[in-house]
Amino acid sequence: MTTPLIIAGPCSAESPEQIEKICLEMKAENAVPQLFRAGIWKPRTRPGSFEGIGEEGLKWMEIVRHHLNIPITVEVGNAAHAELALKHGVDVVWIGARTTVNPFAVQEIAEALRGSNVPVMVKNPMNPDLDLWIGALERMYAVGLDKLAAIHRGFSDAYDKRFRNKPNWSMPIHLKRVWTGMEVINDPSHIVGKRDGILDISQRAMNFGLDGLMIETHHDPDNAWSDAKQQVTPKALHEILNSIDFKEPLENMKPDERLEDLRRAVDHLDDQLLDVLQERFAVIDQIGEHKRQHHLTVFQSGRWKDVMESRTQKGVKKNLSEKFMKELLYSIHEESVKRQEKQLREADAVKKA
Repeated sequence: MTTPLIIAGPCSAESPEQIEKICLEMKAENAVPQLFRAGIWKPRTRPGSFEGIGEEGLKWMEIVRHHLNIPITVEVGNAAHAELALKHGVDVVWIGARTTVNPFAVQEIAEALRGSNVPVMVKNPMNPDLDLWIGALERMYAVGLDKLAAIHRGFSDAYDKRFRNKPNWSMPIHLKRVWTGMEVINDPSHIVGKRDGILDISQRAMNFGLDGLMIETHHDPDNAWSDAKQQVTPKALHEILNSIDFKEPLENMKPDERLEDLRRAVDHLDDQLLDVLQERFAVIDQIGEHKRQHHLTVFQSGRWKDVMESRTQKGVKKNLSEKFMKELLYSIHEESVKRQEKQLREADAVKKA
């Protein structure tokens, strides 16, 4: 069984006594992670909130090495933070979501880390922008930092109240697909925003084949100076990790004959789907030509509304989710409109010629 990377520690370093208590409880509860995390600088939404201890907190990380003998990681938000982290021998640094959105800040951090070969983890940006996430990783790689990992902490969504940050599982999965070998660590603490849901999100992350977990852990979570609701005790961390069904990545195993048969069936059905889509868009091209000849608009709201409602209802009756049907129909409609617009542009170009 492949062992996932477990990262744990407090949202914020608050005092030497706090760090020591967490370490001692981790050891007592058999909940020692492979990597200890602590926030030294905390980017806060509004001024006046606790923004971290700063450089003094880096000195306290020696307590972790003394009691647990494991490496430490801290967040760096600018070049000065990166330089101080290197100065104090931090083993791994991570770039937070608020920093990832700013390519200038990411580039300055990359330059500050150039030549160090320190491992760097990059959290996803606040919004679901895969290119921005990949771009931050690429900036690290471009200066010679090749020990890279991504952290999936979810994305802002004002309309989905189930999560602090919506997971959008397709994003980390797609990142692993386009960057072969990239490890993606899940941060269930920031996705859920409350400790009760951490086990469920952690299990889902493992089900999706992500490579580890970063779980905020505090000896007294209710009185933590930041993100109190989402932190767990070392005892709870032990219980969570013991409850997760850690799965072997399928690529590490030789699929059995039954699985290969099912995959071949899916491949065949995919070919049929593509053939049907090709036929559908051939008809769409004919519709576009008809609209062009009769000077009709490309988009007709009444027809679009009818297609959306009727096809969605049919899909739901066939046990397809309403969300999936709407996303599928939007994608097909967008491609249809683009094809018809292209026909009009080409016809106009011929006229002008």
